[in-house]
Amino acid sequence: MKLNQLKATELKELLKKKEVSSLEIVSSVFKEIKCKDKDMNSFITLIEEDAKKSAEKIDQKIARGEKLGSLAGIPVAIKDNICVKGNFCTCGSKILEIFVSPYDATVVEWLKKEDAVIIGKTNMDEFAMGSSNENSYFGPAKNPYDLKRIPGGSSGGSSACVASDMTILALGSDTGGSVRQPASLCGVVGLKPTYGLVSRYGLVAFASSLDQIGCLTKDVKDCAMLLSVIAGYDRRDSTSINFEKKDYTKFLEDGLKDINIGIPEEYFEKGLDKEVREAVLNGVKMLEKQGLKTFEVSMPHTDRAIATYYVLCTAEVSSNLARYDGAKYGFRPEGESDLASMYERTRSEGFGDEVKRRIILGTYVLSAGYYEAYYAKAQKVRTFIKEDFDQAFKKVDLLITPTSSTTAFKLKEKIDDPLTMYLSDIYTTSANLAGIPAISVPCGKDSKGLPIGLQIMGPPLSEELILRIGYFLERSLSSRSSIPKGA
Repeated sequence: MKLNQLKATELKELLKKKEVSSLEIVSSVFKEIKCKDKDMNSFITLIEEDAKKSAEKIDQKIARGEKLGSLAGIPVAIKDNICVKGNFCTCGSKILEIFVSPYDATVVEWLKKEDAVIIGKTNMDEFAMGSSNENSYFGPAKNPYDLKRIPGGSSGGSSACVASDMTILALGSDTGGSVRQPASLCGVVGLKPTYGLVSRYGLVAFASSLDQIGCLTKDVKDCAMLLSVIAGYDRRDSTSINFEKKDYTKFLEDGLKDINIGIPEEYFEKGLDKEVREAVLNGVKMLEKQGLKTFEVSMPHTDRAIATYYVLCTAEVSSNLARYDGAKYGFRPEGESDLASMYERTRSEGFGDEVKRRIILGTYVLSAGYYEAYYAKAQKVRTFIKEDFDQAFKKVDLLITPTSSTTAFKLKEKIDDPLTMYLSDIYTTSANLAGIPAISVPCGKDSKGLPIGLQIMGPPLSEELILRIGYFLERSLSSRSSIPKGA
């Protein structure tokens, strides 16, 4: 039995019965990393020594019969834009290559409180800007189903290491689909919670009104368990929702009675791969067989979501990334005697092409003479997109769509065509603009054996319901969505 191939819920039971130790679990994961990651490049930083010390402490707690946290002994990988005290937090960028975080993000703090074992920081598109993980300063991560293909982005490292059993659980961040899209392309579960449900304290900002930390796991039950730990009110995050913590695993097996499903017609139009369409609609048929009613709904502003997203996110990027100037932390070029030259060289040498592109776009849409034409107009369209969802959820309980229009494409296939690359997020950005929860669950594979993801979206704070539907679909479709063990 290879422990790294098991799910978190299975490992919890083995630990409870004292059939395995935490150290054995953690060692199994690092053995897999040493075997695979030289080819996959999923990790930027490994925290092996500290992880094994943490595992030994948990084993000592077990031996003494002490109360354990809900994730005791379970390895968790953290996307490298989430702070882990005393470890590098590079954001996949040269400009932060040597930055060491002086504190833990709230989610990391809460994971440690529940005895989870942090094993490393995962590869990502620079500052989470990308849909393929090819924008990382540390080189692209690879898809475990085909090393010549992308794992998705920007949480590609997190999704790939979960799919290839190099971790049990992982955290990512989702600004326009960066948890769900790589989850779909790597055949794992990816959840973007309601905006404000999970604290952003300690998440390096990309676009603050859109960013949300999310879960990447092997199955829906693990996802519910991880969300139960990281969700909750945090006074250090001004956007945090004040509500009581709950155990989301308790709602997974509630009935499916009287749930109405909406199928947005705009998400199934031209541009959607035929095999993706068939796999998603097959999942819908599974729900219909259980007596759930499905209805076609219209989301008339869907075609404006990508343009709206890229106007707003680039505007926020130009503001958030202004702090990287070589004066406070991170990369600073040598030999500059005046501030202006230092700022210029720091940013020109420290940022990659995609980050520079978005800073320039954001500065443009916020500039005098263009603010009203672009940024203000995009904010108005964002309201219309949110109203589309509000109207849809008056008629149905949930929406089901594809997560990605295609399966994983080849490395370098779209890297020189940013507009085509941006369209990779066409089905995911709307959920961020509206602040609603959404989950991607595997629903099959295409003729090349590449995973396909189905997306479930619900109204704000409907995580219980979307997890329940995802849990049912996962069990119904499991025979076609197994994780590759030989990757």
